[in-house]
Amino acid sequence: MSATEKHVDWAYDVWGDLIEGLTNKDNKVRSITSQILCNLARSDPDGRMMNDFDALLNVTRDERFVTARHCLQAIWKVGLAGEEQRQQLLAGLTQRYDECIAEKNTTLIRFDIIQGLRNLYDQTQDENVHKLAQTLIERETDAKYQKKYAKVWKDLA
Repeated sequence: MSATEKHVDWAYDVWGDLIEGLTNKDNKVRSITSQILCNLARSDPDGRMMNDFDALLNVTRDERFVTARHCLQAIWKVGLAGEEQRQQLLAGLTQRYDECIAEKNTTLIRFDIIQGLRNLYDQTQDENVHKLAQTLIERETDAKYQKKYAKVWKDLA
């Protein structure tokens, strides 16, 4: 996986196989392929991720929570690929933040989203990312978790 942490010129040689891997019956394959795709987003000059993002976001809803969480913790890297990809990511994470309220691991999902936004902000210094994180944190109705999420951004509050 470390080979994909920087720009590579072979991304499209494996792209199709990785997209297929997102729905593989083996959760380990789904987990690994989702993380690799997140890393390869910065090696996507043709913007394929714009069409494939929904399939990637869907892995954050995987029946195996560990698989979903691995994807969720890596998906912020899609926002490094460009402004359009960043906007698509922010919309997807906002949707995911809102819809997870009915799920078993709501607070972990929300924490991972807030942490991912912080990671993206640290790499891009995009103030829109910071504003979205603050908005999502303010939406949290449980004071305990609102405080926990706010700690991720403590030095910028």
